[in-house]
Amino acid sequence: MNTTYSLQELPKIAKEIITSVKYKTLLFYGEMGVGKTTLIKEICKQLGVLDNISSPTFSLVNEYETKSKESVFHFDFYRITDENEALDMGIEDYLYNNCWCLIEWPQNVENLLPLDAVEIHLSTLENGQRNIQLK
Repeated sequence: MNTTYSLQELPKIAKEIITSVKYKTLLFYGEMGVGKTTLIKEICKQLGVLDNISSPTFSLVNEYETKSKESVFHFDFYRITDENEALDMGIEDYLYNNCWCLIEWPQNVENLLPLDAVEIHLSTLENGQRNIQLK
């Protein structure tokens, strides 16, 4: 997937991501303010999360529950300066349990990530639209 989209198309983009990926660990790359959290909120909504979805900047991880009682984990590693911080919080227990793991700022814990994780690269275009690339 390599697509340009507007915020109005976010539900369609989120559905396409969910149905096209083979693995449930999604890594969100992009500059501050590009829309990582906004996209994650929409993915959670499409997965059936009923909770209030917010960025776990200070707590590192938020756990949400879907209508079907499945867990979705939302990570924000922006403030991580040492991968040991992620190990101390038990990142491996989260990543290897077959639940959705949505990770912002994955480059800060790159040595701990599963090899089969899906990379999602976001960028803002001059006209205000976003570009998304899945790798």
